[in-house]
Amino acid sequence: MMNKELPYNENWIFKQADDPSFAAQPIQDGQHVTLPHSWNASDGQGESEAYYRGACWYQRLFQLESEHMGKQIYLEIGAAGNKGEVYVNGHLAGESRCGYAMFRVALNRLLHEGENLISIRVDNGYDNEVLPLLADFTFYGGLYREVKLLLLDHLHFDVMDNGRDGVYVTQKRIGAGLFELTVEGQIINHRAARESGRVQLELRNQEGKTVCEIGADVTLEKNTAFKLVQEIADPVLWHGTEQPYLYEAVVTVESEGEVKDRRSVEIGFRTIQATTDRGILLNDKPLKLNGVCRHQDFGGKGNAITKAEMELDMALIREVGANSVRLAHYQHDDYFYRLCDRYGLLVWAEIPYISIPSTKDPHNHNAFEQLERLIKQAYNHCSIYCWGVQNEITIAVETEHTHTNIQKLVQLAKQLDPNRMTVQANINGVADESVINSYTDMIGYNLYYGWYYGEIKDLGDRFDSFHRANPEIPLILSEYGVDTNPRFHSYTPKVQDYSEEYQLMFHHNALDSIASRPFVQGGYVWNMFDFGSANRHEGGVRGRNQKGLVTIDRKLKKDAFFLYKAYWSDEPFVHLTGRRFAERHQAQNEITVLTNLRHIRMYNNGKLVAEMRSDAKVKVAHEVTLYEGNNLIKVEGYGESGSLYTDEMTLQLVSKANPAYEYVKPESGAHVVNWFEQFDLSDTEELKLREGYYSTFDTIDELFENEQAQAVFVKYFAHVTDNPFFEVTRSVMSIEKMAQLTFYNIPPELLNVINKELNAIPK
Repeated sequence: MMNKELPYNENWIFKQADDPSFAAQPIQDGQHVTLPHSWNASDGQGESEAYYRGACWYQRLFQLESEHMGKQIYLEIGAAGNKGEVYVNGHLAGESRCGYAMFRVALNRLLHEGENLISIRVDNGYDNEVLPLLADFTFYGGLYREVKLLLLDHLHFDVMDNGRDGVYVTQKRIGAGLFELTVEGQIINHRAARESGRVQLELRNQEGKTVCEIGADVTLEKNTAFKLVQEIADPVLWHGTEQPYLYEAVVTVESEGEVKDRRSVEIGFRTIQATTDRGILLNDKPLKLNGVCRHQDFGGKGNAITKAEMELDMALIREVGANSVRLAHYQHDDYFYRLCDRYGLLVWAEIPYISIPSTKDPHNHNAFEQLERLIKQAYNHCSIYCWGVQNEITIAVETEHTHTNIQKLVQLAKQLDPNRMTVQANINGVADESVINSYTDMIGYNLYYGWYYGEIKDLGDRFDSFHRANPEIPLILSEYGVDTNPRFHSYTPKVQDYSEEYQLMFHHNALDSIASRPFVQGGYVWNMFDFGSANRHEGGVRGRNQKGLVTIDRKLKKDAFFLYKAYWSDEPFVHLTGRRFAERHQAQNEITVLTNLRHIRMYNNGKLVAEMRSDAKVKVAHEVTLYEGNNLIKVEGYGESGSLYTDEMTLQLVSKANPAYEYVKPESGAHVVNWFEQFDLSDTEELKLREGYYSTFDTIDELFENEQAQAVFVKYFAHVTDNPFFEVTRSVMSIEKMAQLTFYNIPPELLNVINKELNAIPK
């Protein structure tokens, strides 16, 4: 019997409780579930009761059948968020502390003939040594990816090296039109005796024709490493969305005339580099990164999504015309990387070393473990062009440990994969001149000018200042966006109004700022889809981040979606913005059309009101008069071949503004906007700080060790002490660091006032 990979997703019992007896005893009153499954599908998106974080259990019976005899049996778990422990008949068989990575458990030693109990404890509770510790997304709990049973021969490729395939396929250009193809890995022999065998590589093109075949005889011991190398002349190149050409590398191990194990890996031949004068070069041709970011969750499902949801996401990303995707902020399902390979999307892949590091483990070993699994498990995907080693890790604290860890993560990435670039995503507060910017091959900045701070126009200025300071460092806009609730609309959009109109204005500026600067490699819209963020409550919605171009259920495309489609996609279309702003209280209106067509005509109730011919993607008809009753606004766009494309919407002229279109901030938050006004800030002369006394540079935990220092902190910041962000960051956050975050709204003058009180208290 050849090796088998069997789905193992049915007939699981789930219990939302943590009882150690479940390791060995059947759950009596559990819920029948099919995997993938998450217990935060509703509460993780604000749809139901309080967000549950803790441990839960899954169980399934395993019947040891005759077909299993003589096989090496492994349980493959797609992911367990955020920690998983697998028990077989009450004994611990294996565990994972990487909540976004696949892991496997060897079962043979713990199985007995007949019925066996498999129990899995999954825990998404807070653990200071398991990343992520803090982030603006829901940490969903559950066995939220598929589970498989592997039945392998006594000879097989290594499935327990923290990788996926057990074989690693590397393509590298070594000359004009000449590539070197390397296949390496390790073969496991579970028998004591040595065996003679052969490792074989067959490379097939996209049409199924074999283009090369090589092999090597091997002596198979307990662990046998192998390496096959072959030159490939003039392969058809994988060239992104334009030509995502894939070959198939079939790798087999044979013994005694039989194939004992086989791997099939899709690969693409390509080169990629980053420059500061021509941007990203894919196969030596400049390519602006028209990118979107993606989280892996879905409305009503949490992150327990199927291939169908992943395919829908890919269809929407392709429709908008993106050529790259940042898969944030963790390892995604392997199937989505495969989709990126097949459709030609360049991928930024990363680990959840985000926001704050561990305080219990200053070396953050879990970050290295997650990076190893990400690289080994995703290594064979040609779509991945860079490994991300950190995201905004300096948001709360920046120490020598932080810098050292980033450098060591880069070293590990280069050790595991010397052929791909490294990248990091910095918060805006990291200075242009910071040494941190020298650690990776490329630098990303998450910039939200015109939303959390500054003005929209400041984005371009920041690009320019960074480039002046670092003319040789490739720069990427790794995140940018605004929260947008499609219920809200405005004639005069402004920051924090959550309107579709402000989102459109914000993103139009970003597109222009990126396109006009060759040294900017491109950008990644934050985010392609709204996503769960359990601790959020803003913009009229609980439990979600609403920065998506598409709503969390994938049913509504916001107007900004079509802005990007106009700039990025070759698919001809016209789109009228403001259709959800249906009730208009002004007779004269500007009507905006988003399109990639030169020639359009606009009509109101059949009467021509505007005709435009230009290459502008955003075409505005000024002073369109609305009349009482319904106004059917229709736009026609004309393609080069004479094809006609249309869109229409109905607007109504009303006597006064509809209050439902305006976001009103909750009263509860109004009193803290300028909370500092209750304090006397007249005496703000800077104080020379004394050593051995408390100051705003001490962490909050250090202040709380002293009653007087704690009282000073509470005097000024009692209004933030019940915030989840405060609780998680207090061990690393200082008042000085708080002042750098717009979230806390601390005026500079207040720091001197606080220091006058703290610096009088001896440590």
